[in-house]
Amino acid sequence: MNTENETAAEATHTPPSEDPHFIASVIGAAGDHDAPLLRRLLTELSPPDLADVIEHVPLEAARTIAKMVGRYLPAEFLPELSWERREEILPELPPEYVGRALGELDTDDAAAVAADIDEDQLDEVLAAADEDTRLAVEEALSFDEETAGRLMQREYAAAPEGATVGDVIDRMREEAAELPDEFFEIYVVDVAMRPIGAVRVSQLLRSKRATPLVDIMRAPLILIRPEMDQEEVAQTFQKYHMASAPVVDDAGRITGMVTVDDIVDVITEEGEEDLLALAGVSEAAQTDSVYRSVRARAPWLLVNLGTAVVASWVISQFEGSINQLLALAILMPIVASMGGNAATQALAVAVRAIASRDLTESSAPRYVLREAMTAMSNGAIFAVVLAAVVSFWFPQPPLLALAIALAILITFACAGLAGILVPLTLKRLGADPAVSSSVFVTFVTDIVGFLAFLGLATLILLS
Repeated sequence: MNTENETAAEATHTPPSEDPHFIASVIGAAGDHDAPLLRRLLTELSPPDLADVIEHVPLEAARTIAKMVGRYLPAEFLPELSWERREEILPELPPEYVGRALGELDTDDAAAVAADIDEDQLDEVLAAADEDTRLAVEEALSFDEETAGRLMQREYAAAPEGATVGDVIDRMREEAAELPDEFFEIYVVDVAMRPIGAVRVSQLLRSKRATPLVDIMRAPLILIRPEMDQEEVAQTFQKYHMASAPVVDDAGRITGMVTVDDIVDVITEEGEEDLLALAGVSEAAQTDSVYRSVRARAPWLLVNLGTAVVASWVISQFEGSINQLLALAILMPIVASMGGNAATQALAVAVRAIASRDLTESSAPRYVLREAMTAMSNGAIFAVVLAAVVSFWFPQPPLLALAIALAILITFACAGLAGILVPLTLKRLGADPAVSSSVFVTFVTDIVGFLAFLGLATLILLS
């Protein structure tokens, strides 16, 4: 019974990074430069918890930790850090520690850490690493960021096409130190090291020792090229429900593999990027300075200011109508606001569909028609609702309800089309739809909303 209670307590244990007393103790020890206390507090933490703690303390405290006790921390915490915080503390870590740490990590994690090391320090770090680590890191850094070449790990499990299940099991036991820490498949290769199939570890363990690998292997394989964009790799994994995939060179020879744990990170990263970009925000890390945040967000706010000025100019052209009928000034924000919300809904659907490759040139007409019909249907519903509200709110003049109903219908139709056509157009022009669509869509809905309502009201009521 006590064991069960202890297990339950461990399962509900608060992570150290969420314990304000623990964080205060770490910050205090760093401020006092108390290395023994820092070692007692930090060295027993798991790498993910340790990384979380270093993320949550102020930058100066994080640098002090790296400088005073960094050499005693497990290498596995480095890839768990955000790249921003890792870039900030790496200069404080001893080069010999970082070089040794790269050798202890899987090559994909080692490459991610090495990419954040300052060029001047990198030579010193690689000089402290073993030759295999140095060659693997240099090869990984030769590929562009956010490609499969950076994502893959060079360790993999492979067997010749003539091998049996027993051969593979015996060899893996004998050469356990050469195997990746985690792997899901054994790749079957020909004499030229070209992968021709894969056997899942679960299938291997279920098969008799005399069974040839070619009898139980999965073929053909989906092969990944090292220059493939990581987002495309992630979509391939999702489409074919893969746990791992071999990476091959120009000759088709296996050079490494990508595993699903890295793909989960890619999907999370790309999703966060698209979400932030949709709001015109490129960075939102907790380690960001005020200056960096302002620099990332101000340009899009400037563009928004320009579109708002144009919208205000449109309103100013109807100054006489607004002076004659005050209700126009009260009601016109409703039209623009509802149009903006309708456009945002269509835009969110479009950006997600583009990111997931569902929205292509062949499927675009169907998406455009669906969003246009959806927007017009919603427009008809809310035109009736708003007309009824306006008739009760402003019984005089009686045609005001008709003007706002027509304006809502027009605005919704344009909003739906803008929400789908703007990101499609930007994608065709080579721009990132997630970053720039919202500004242009808001511009369209504001202009159309104000112009439709004020124009129709002037035409129907005041002409």
